[in-house]
Amino acid sequence: MASLTTGGTRGPQFDVLPRTKLRDEATQQIKAQIVAGKLEPGVLYSVSTIAEQLQVSATPIREAVLDLAKDGLVEMVRNRGFRVRVLTDKDLDDLVELRLVLEVPAMGKLATIRPRPDLSQLRPMAKAIIKHAADGDMVAFVARDRDFHLGLTALLGNQRYVDMVAMLRDQTRLVGLSQLRGAAKLIDSAREHEELLDLIEAGDVAGTEDLMTRHLRHARGLWAGRPEPTHHV
Repeated sequence: MASLTTGGTRGPQFDVLPRTKLRDEATQQIKAQIVAGKLEPGVLYSVSTIAEQLQVSATPIREAVLDLAKDGLVEMVRNRGFRVRVLTDKDLDDLVELRLVLEVPAMGKLATIRPRPDLSQLRPMAKAIIKHAADGDMVAFVARDRDFHLGLTALLGNQRYVDMVAMLRDQTRLVGLSQLRGAAKLIDSAREHEELLDLIEAGDVAGTEDLMTRHLRHARGLWAGRPEPTHHV
């Protein structure tokens, strides 16, 4: 199979796409590879080679990359392909700060809702996240983590809230994940999802917000290949 990079280095592997919703499916697959750190910043990737791996024409891939460029995730290189945009420490600080402002009170609010929100559909997701962490499947880990947190946020009934959280999560590059493949620290952080559900169901607002704060700090520390911060960014 051909390399994704123009220099011949073996790149990440993609699943073959069905013949429907190609643009959206391609966008999600490329985005997952970016967020998981499989597509690396600064490396030139070929649209045609991705299309070949996904067994589709270059058109939906090119459209997907254009969408990702609008979201600030990649930079187009005319007639050559695209590069994942480099995320600076300041970028990461800004993203995590916004996520703390949005996601911590959102989870706290869920813990106040009466009657209790139905979390039954999120329990299997939480278990899947732990399994993916233990198996070292970083792309699946990132995808299920995203589904889990957006699913929780959706329980507030505010789609704009969900969209904002999704955008910030997609822009947060988990560049240190590949180094944590199967590591105990990653598995411990994965288990926090079940703990979060327990706290919300118990109506423990303070506990929920404290855990969510610690959980989000992983994006600035553990998952980003940096020391875990001990205070709000």
